[in-house]
Amino acid sequence: MRWYKTPIAAVVWTVLRIYLGYQWVTAGFGKLTGGFDAGGFLKGALANAAGEHPAVQAWYADFLQQFAIPNVDIFNVLIPWGELLVGIGLIVGLATIPALLAGAFMNLNFMLAGTTSTNPILYTIAMILLFAGAGAYYFGLDRFAVPYVKGFFKKEQAKTVTH
Repeated sequence: MRWYKTPIAAVVWTVLRIYLGYQWVTAGFGKLTGGFDAGGFLKGALANAAGEHPAVQAWYADFLQQFAIPNVDIFNVLIPWGELLVGIGLIVGLATIPALLAGAFMNLNFMLAGTTSTNPILYTIAMILLFAGAGAYYFGLDRFAVPYVKGFFKKEQAKTVTH
């Protein structure tokens, strides 16, 4: 067994996973209860695409202008609920890998929009936990859910092969 998948290492991964989940839950809950509107953020990011040394690259500014800003109502729902669900998944260790991927994707997009804040730190933690793989959810619900789901699909595959 690789060192990063041992129960001892899993304690470290669990602490990191729960910390990361807490960050996402508090961010998402704050947005859900605080009247979140991504419009100002998106327009500010678009403004940061100008100048000699833009914080936002032209291709991402095009995405913001052509897709994100016209569809801000979708982002006003996806961002807070996505943050909350990613956080809950990470705290309890359920759908850990998809939650880490979704969280890292959100962090990447926030950074591409010119926001540094804690995003590089949270992105790095997500990458470390993705590297840890199953060690990241050794102490989580996925420890039981993943084998169950794998077994379910093996049974379904066996039914298909025999019919």
